[in-house]
Amino acid sequence: MSAEKKESVAVVGAGSWGTAFAAMLAERHESVTLWAHEAEVFADLRDRRENGAFLPGIALSPAILPTNDLAEAVSGKTVVIFAVPSHHLREVAARAAAHLSPGACLVSLAKGVENGTLKRMTEVLAEVSPSLAPRIAALSGPTFAREVAEGKPTGATVAARDLSVARRLQQALSGSRFRLYADDDVTGIEIGGALKNVMAIASGMINGLGYGFNTTASLVTRANMEISRLGIRLGARAETFWGLAGIGDLMLTCFGSLSRNFQLGRKIALGESLAMAEESTPMVAEGVETAKAVHLLAEKLAIDMPISREVHQVLFAGKDVRQAITDLMKRSLKNEWNLN
Repeated sequence: MSAEKKESVAVVGAGSWGTAFAAMLAERHESVTLWAHEAEVFADLRDRRENGAFLPGIALSPAILPTNDLAEAVSGKTVVIFAVPSHHLREVAARAAAHLSPGACLVSLAKGVENGTLKRMTEVLAEVSPSLAPRIAALSGPTFAREVAEGKPTGATVAARDLSVARRLQQALSGSRFRLYADDDVTGIEIGGALKNVMAIASGMINGLGYGFNTTASLVTRANMEISRLGIRLGARAETFWGLAGIGDLMLTCFGSLSRNFQLGRKIALGESLAMAEESTPMVAEGVETAKAVHLLAEKLAIDMPISREVHQVLFAGKDVRQAITDLMKRSLKNEWNLN
């Protein structure tokens, strides 16, 4: 089914990414419903036609229909896109579940691993809405919200277990300057999207310490190997981590100062506590919660993830940032690849 066959679309979550995605979709859909949790954000969307809290300066298209009624937002929609922080996804999706159409496709834009269950976001959606499990997808890639909202050319990947579902969503959600690629490696897409936030915190720490591009490039390369190692153990394909939702997203968040995770890591390296850095970062840095989950996942699977481990130690055990970098450099020397 293509967008020309009148998919009806709702975006659940009016943070920067949800608002930007709705703005992109409004180019080709007659209407896009945008649900806002915060009363002040909804009022701003409705009255000023702008999201001053999360995406100031971007005027909303008349095609965007804001609401603060979740049931109203999702009822009758053929595509429902969840753009809420990963640690709120289960609660919001559970509230929406009773109002979803039987044939709806669900798309997760959330990037993280759920603490406690260690489940990926599409697994959370499938638990909450089991009848829709065959039509649940993840969308990820190198996508700063403001640049998407401004119409700067962007590429990303949408993945579903059933490739025909991914292709349907590819048609429905691509824009004139937003190019989507279809895939069926949901695990790889989600692991890449979740762990890049942890690595972006590490990159911000490197920047805050005054280290240069040599250090960052080394980090990004080894980070991708680390992410791949976990993803492959969980059943992902190796090549996924060299695509848009893998190395593409990782490079963006580790080299791009617009990344909230990068900024949080930088503030910590400059001397702020985690609590101070979170308070002074206006939007949720999802790498913080993901670092907890990944630490437990690595222990459970007995996978060596040294960068993730050091980020966890800095965030939650009070380890000095410089010492964490030193300890990474002092690890035993080894081959870059698994050579005999």
